Amino acid sequence: MQSRHSALPLLAALAIAALFSAFAAASPRAETQLRALFDATWQKELAADPLMANYLGDNRYNDQWTDMSAEAIERRHQHDRSTLEALRAIPRTALSPAAQLDYDLFEREYTQRLASSPFKPYLYSINHQGGIQTLHEVTELLQFRTTKDYEDWLVRLERVGTVIDQHIALLEQAAREGRTQPRVIMQRIPLQLAMQNVAKPEQSPFFEPFTRFPEEFDAATRARLSAAGRSAIERVVLPAYARFTKTFNEIYLPSTRASVGISETPQGRDFYRERIAYHTTLGSLTADEIHEIGLAEVRRIRAEMMAIKDKVGFKGSMQEFLTFLRTDPQFYYKSSQELFEGYLAVSKKIDPNLVRLFGKLPRTPYGLRPIPMTSAPNTTTAYYQGPATDGTRPGFYYVNLYRPEVRPKYEMEVLSIHEAVPGHHLQIALAIEQSEMPDFRRNASYTAFVEGWALYSESLGEELGLYQDPYSKFGQLTYDMWRAVRLVVDTGIHAKGWTREQAIAFFIDNAAKTEADIINEIDRYISWPGQALAYKIGQLRIQNLRREAESALGSRFNVRAFHDTVLETGAVPLDLMERHVRRWIAKEKERSQ
Repeated sequence: MQSRHSALPLLAALAIAALFSAFAAASPRAETQLRALFDATWQKELAADPLMANYLGDNRYNDQWTDMSAEAIERRHQHDRSTLEALRAIPRTALSPAAQLDYDLFEREYTQRLASSPFKPYLYSINHQGGIQTLHEVTELLQFRTTKDYEDWLVRLERVGTVIDQHIALLEQAAREGRTQPRVIMQRIPLQLAMQNVAKPEQSPFFEPFTRFPEEFDAATRARLSAAGRSAIERVVLPAYARFTKTFNEIYLPSTRASVGISETPQGRDFYRERIAYHTTLGSLTADEIHEIGLAEVRRIRAEMMAIKDKVGFKGSMQEFLTFLRTDPQFYYKSSQELFEGYLAVSKKIDPNLVRLFGKLPRTPYGLRPIPMTSAPNTTTAYYQGPATDGTRPGFYYVNLYRPEVRPKYEMEVLSIHEAVPGHHLQIALAIEQSEMPDFRRNASYTAFVEGWALYSESLGEELGLYQDPYSKFGQLTYDMWRAVRLVVDTGIHAKGWTREQAIAFFIDNAAKTEADIINEIDRYISWPGQALAYKIGQLRIQNLRREAESALGSRFNVRAFHDTVLETGAVPLDLMERHVRRWIAKEKERSQ
C-alpha cells in the first residue's frame, strides 16, 4: 500500500497535469495549427485534382487535367501519409470539442485513404457510367462566359493527349495485374468511344463549347477561338482517342474477367470488406449481415406492395401487376419533352411544402437539366450535381430523357424527392453554406449519410403532400424495394458468387422498375462494389433515430428540429450522427422536465 507521504508528489503531479490540460484546452495555438493544416491540405488537393475543383465550382485550374501518371498517384499516396503524420503531431486534447470532431473526421478520411491504397482502386476507374471516354462532360460544370474561359478550354484540349496516355498506361497495368472490370460491363465502352472517334473535329463533343458563344463575342473572336478548337481536336484529341480505343480493344478488353464479383480479383475479398466499411461507415457490418438485412426489408416492403395491388383492384399475381406497371402506356410519356415538363411540375409541387418539415432551408437554388445524351443510354434514371461552394453555380437535378417509354410517371415524385429536395440538394446545399466549417467538412460525401438521408427523405412524401395517387405510393415502395434489393444483390455478387443473371432475376422478381433500368442498375453494382449498400443502411439508421426521438419526447417531439439536428453537422459517419442526435434528444428531454 502506498503511504500518504509518497502519494503527495503524485497528487501534485495530477493537479499540475489538470492545470496544463485546462490551459491547453483554452489555448488557441493547437486550433490554429489544425485549421492551417485543413486549409493547406484542401488547397493542395484542389490543385492536384482540377476535375474535383471544377465540380466544386473552383475555376483556378481550368487549363489543367487531373494527373493520373504513376508518379502523381504515388505523390498523392505520400501526401496522404504525411498529412496524417502532421495531424497526429497536433495535440488533440488541446482542442475544443468542436475542433476535436473536425480532427477525428479528418483523421478518419486519411486513415481510410491509406487503407484502400493497397487495392489500387484507380485501376477500376473506368466503367460504363463514366471515365476517360466521357471526359468532355466536364463542360457541364464549366461556365463559358469570357475569352479566358475559352482560352483555358483550348489549353485543356492541347493537354488531352497527355491525360489519355496516362489512362492508357492504367489500362495496361490493370490488364497485367488482373484488376479489370468484368467483360460484360466493358462491352458497353466501344459504343461510348465511337462518340469520340468521329470523322470531323466539329462532330467531337469537345467542340460543343464553340457552338454557343456569348452574344457579346464579336465575329473575329468567335472565328479565332473556333479555328483553334478545331485544330486542337484534330491534332490532339482525335488521335489520342484513337490510341486509347486501340489499347482498349486489343489489350484491355481481351484481358477483362468473365466473373462479375470483385472477390474474383487479386485481394478481392479483402477489398470488398474494405469497401463495405468505407461506404457504410460502419466497419462492424459483414456481407452476410447486410444480405440478411436486405432479405428482411424485401419481405416487409413486398407486403406493403401487395396491399396497394389489392387497393387498386388488380386481380392478378404480383408478377402480373409488375408487368402491367412496366408495360401499360398510361404510365409513360410519349416524348422526352413531355417527360422533362413532368419533372418540372413535380419539383414545383414539392418546394412550397418544405417549411412543414424543416426549420432551416438552403439559400442556394437548384435547376433541372437533361442528362447528356452521350452518357444517358448507359447511366441511371437521374443524378444530382452539387452547387459551387462560392455560390456562383446552383445545384442541378439531372434527369434521363433517353427512351421516355421506359421512364414511368409513378416514379417521378419519389425520384425528385431523392435527387432534389428534401434529398440531395437540400442536404448538400445546407452543408456547403456552413462557412464556419472547414472546407473538407462542408464538402464531405460519406455515402451512408448523403444517400441514407436522400432515401430517408423519400419516406417524407405523404408529409409533403405527395403520393396521393396509389401508383405514386407504389413508386415510392418500388424505390424503397430497389434499395433493399441492392443489399441482397451487391453482397450476392461480390461475396456470395452470384452471377449477373441471378442478380437481374432477383431484381425483376421484386421491383416494378423496367428491365432496362434493372440491367443498368445491376451493372452499376458490379462496377462499383459496396457503394449501393450505403443507401438502405443509412436510411434505416436515420429512421431508427426518429422513432427513438418520438418515443423519448412524445408530444414534445418537433420534426423540424429533428431534421435540422440531423443536417446541421453536414455529412458525417453514421456512428457520429447517432451520437449527435442522441445528445439532442437528451437535452430536449431534460429541458422539458
